[in-house]
Amino acid sequence: MRLAARTCLAAAPLAVVLLAGRALAQDPDEAPAPCRAQVKNALERIAPAFAGKARKIAARSPGSIEAAIWGYAPPRFHPVDEGALPPAKAGARCPPEMALVADRFCVDRWEGSLVVREADGSEAPHSPYVPPPADKVTLAKSVAGVVPQAYISAKQAEGACRAAGKRLCQPVEWRAACGGSGGTAYPYGAKRAGGKCHDSGVSPMLTFHVATMKRGWGLTELNDTRNNQLEGTVAKTGAFPDCVTDQGVYDMVGNLHEWTADPNGTFQGGYWLDTSQHGDGCAYRTIAHGYTYHDYSTGFRCCADVAAAER
Repeated sequence: MRLAARTCLAAAPLAVVLLAGRALAQDPDEAPAPCRAQVKNALERIAPAFAGKARKIAARSPGSIEAAIWGYAPPRFHPVDEGALPPAKAGARCPPEMALVADRFCVDRWEGSLVVREADGSEAPHSPYVPPPADKVTLAKSVAGVVPQAYISAKQAEGACRAAGKRLCQPVEWRAACGGSGGTAYPYGAKRAGGKCHDSGVSPMLTFHVATMKRGWGLTELNDTRNNQLEGTVAKTGAFPDCVTDQGVYDMVGNLHEWTADPNGTFQGGYWLDTSQHGDGCAYRTIAHGYTYHDYSTGFRCCADVAAAER
């Protein structure tokens, strides 16, 4: 649905989005100036990732990540710090749990999980069904075949990445990684293919919290530890083998939302019940929540500078 508007619309809170149909998007050609400028800035920031490379799909052509980004303007203007792509580095390498993107940065192959560092220096796995502990150091891990960490805020995710010698991905880095070397709208290619990624499943909110739906779900319901233990919700990392870029990065669309380093609060990629309401595929972005917000759908993955990865 296209909406010509003179002002940006109010964004729906996540609790409403969970039940709503496709959100009202605005064609940037028709959107107000601040929304249009934000989309153009996003396109300018991602351009170096694919500059000078042979691509099966040209920039802005249907199926490209640029077309996916251009096809959606946020319903409400909210500042987003896109970040910037690091310069390309000849001979750049990444550790095995990370993939190299455009010779510029490293990104975790799998959605983040956590371990807790105990007082004696030992490490113990942290349950992905509860928020990270406030009184202990948590370290981010990139591991296949585990339930990724949800119930985590951007601030907590940033701390876990830093403790592991990494960092949260900048929004532009996240999108560049999602599009693979060919810059496609989805990790696996140009066209949406239902079921390749974890883009459908069971709603825990409708299973456990119907009684409170009318008054509106709050943080208590949205952070219920039962939510992601329900069968048909979050999947283990790499459980959808076709949901992978040609650089070997899994689950960037669906499964869990993934926080980025935008201090204004931005998570990307969608989760198992929504990969299109706030943009399609790699262009999906939610900006309605702050840096300290978390619920059962919010996860993360880390990035790293290639120079740091080479040490």
